[in-house]
Amino acid sequence: MDAILQARKRIYPDHLSVPRPPIPAHKVPPYKAVSARLRPFALSQSTPIGLDRVGRQQQLRASNVSADGGAESSALVDDNGSEEDYSYEELCQANPRYLHPGGEQLAINELISDGSVVYAEALWDHVTMDDQELAFKAGEVIHVLEASNKDWWWGRIRDREAWFPASFVRLRVNQEDVSENSCSFHEEDHDMAVSKSRHKNAENMDQMRANVVREIMDTERVYIKHLKDICEGYIKQCRKHTSMFTEGQLNTIFGNIEDIYKFQKNFLKDLEKKHNKDEPHLSEIGDCFLNNQDGFSIYSEYCNNHPNACSELSNLMKQGKYRHFFEACRLLQQMIDIAIDGFLLTPVQKICKYPLQLAELLKYTTQEHSDYSKIKEAYEAMKNVACLINERKRRLESIDKIARWQVSIVGWEGQDILARSSELIHSGELTMIIKQGKSQQRTFFLFDHQMVFCKKDLLRRDILYYKGRIDMDEMEFADVEDGKDRDFNLNIKNAFKVMNRLTDEVNLFCAKKQEDKQRWIQAFLDERKRVQDDKAMGMEISEDQKKQAMHNAKKSRQGKMKGVSYSGVPSHQNLHPIHQRHITVPTSIPQQQVFALAEPKRKNSPFWSTITKLTPFKK
Repeated sequence: MDAILQARKRIYPDHLSVPRPPIPAHKVPPYKAVSARLRPFALSQSTPIGLDRVGRQQQLRASNVSADGGAESSALVDDNGSEEDYSYEELCQANPRYLHPGGEQLAINELISDGSVVYAEALWDHVTMDDQELAFKAGEVIHVLEASNKDWWWGRIRDREAWFPASFVRLRVNQEDVSENSCSFHEEDHDMAVSKSRHKNAENMDQMRANVVREIMDTERVYIKHLKDICEGYIKQCRKHTSMFTEGQLNTIFGNIEDIYKFQKNFLKDLEKKHNKDEPHLSEIGDCFLNNQDGFSIYSEYCNNHPNACSELSNLMKQGKYRHFFEACRLLQQMIDIAIDGFLLTPVQKICKYPLQLAELLKYTTQEHSDYSKIKEAYEAMKNVACLINERKRRLESIDKIARWQVSIVGWEGQDILARSSELIHSGELTMIIKQGKSQQRTFFLFDHQMVFCKKDLLRRDILYYKGRIDMDEMEFADVEDGKDRDFNLNIKNAFKVMNRLTDEVNLFCAKKQEDKQRWIQAFLDERKRVQDDKAMGMEISEDQKKQAMHNAKKSRQGKMKGVSYSGVPSHQNLHPIHQRHITVPTSIPQQQVFALAEPKRKNSPFWSTITKLTPFKK
């Protein structure tokens, strides 16, 4: 090992001689949804994206498993060519304190101080604008060089070294398994620290699998303890002090965490039944995830409410009596030294870790293993659960924008748009021709389940008047060739028809350009697919959430109207894009406090630039 360290000194003399920049001083508060165009400039911004792609690197590494069950890998060796006789997993097994919060830091410090090479895997993307911070993407492997600070660690990816938030990563269970696809080191360092890839025998694969199974079981038990502490240490005491907390405040702060606690207790019981304590590598836990995959959907409500919980808690913590109260609760319950907002973050973290853990378990499960197919299904199922939670969160942000758009429309009639819709699919101007041959120039907004059309004000073209809507669930559309249409007896160009299946009513629409027509035809297909996908995923937004979005929009509208002397038409409010793609994590203390669910990547939508121009603006 001394030879490795000496070699590293020769390769990276600056690493030891040049002083490192100071540890970042900024703190990372719990995540907050902010529109991309409104993000404050800061030294560090973290936008967790691509959670649905988590585990891609593990899958690539798993592809190296040979047909006979072995796998190519690299292991740490000393200068005599022998493997290290200890690992992070072994340290944890020997000393249970490593399994508790802060335990990873203890274990990693001991390994680093002994000269071992330690790797961590990124749970989320870390996007930074600071040269002193290390940027990485979810799934990348980071070479950890120092972990003396609980919030910021020093590490290397490829040829770059810098500070990175410790809470954004997860220590690898099998430290000796180094991915060939990882570019976390220099090629020379890789050659000095890691032996050449060699074929693993079945016994080694079993040990690797046992390590991952133990991690799943141990972290699940610790998680249950945290949930119990929250329910019995905080919620129980809060309910006794009705003069300090209303029931509404408690619902906002703690959400449905009691339901999560009940669910997780049953889930742990299932895991314990399937866990083979004597031979962990033989455990068959895939069924546990598959049988409970519907139950994990309760995390959606909690994750969606978490920003509100953080906001409510932050307001209370401005008063000394609440700070003292929550600290007294923690001490009375003999809870570990983590603030309440850190405890409330654990469910958000947990649902993000399941796909990573299952991906690693799948990597070390040979195809001949009796649990291989179940683990593979479970991995896909938990990725889908995470995606559904992400999509629900995105929709909640979307309905807020839709509600604000509706209250800006003059003369709105009928039920609210949110009664049936939660996403804008397409928008633009079309000429609508009805059977009598009358033509009307209208601006159309295609949502899921319905299409709303409005008329522009003659003088102020940025003001829209409500004129009607079309139920898309009853409609069929058809492309129409250029030329004379027999039904309407008109010469048309760039046209398509929308027909009501129930009443046989037919409307003819004409676009200005051929490409506009094609966009509308594709939008109709997208709308039907969105409806089908929502039904398949069980995508629903509660009536309370819809009412709250409309209430907030109207309240915001009334505030903007105060002091405006112009009468007759509503003042304009800036409408931010419905398709907000990211959740921004402002600069921050990463440890125990930062994680937003990753948002699925979506293409930039050009449609809302149109809406921004068409809605009235404040003068």
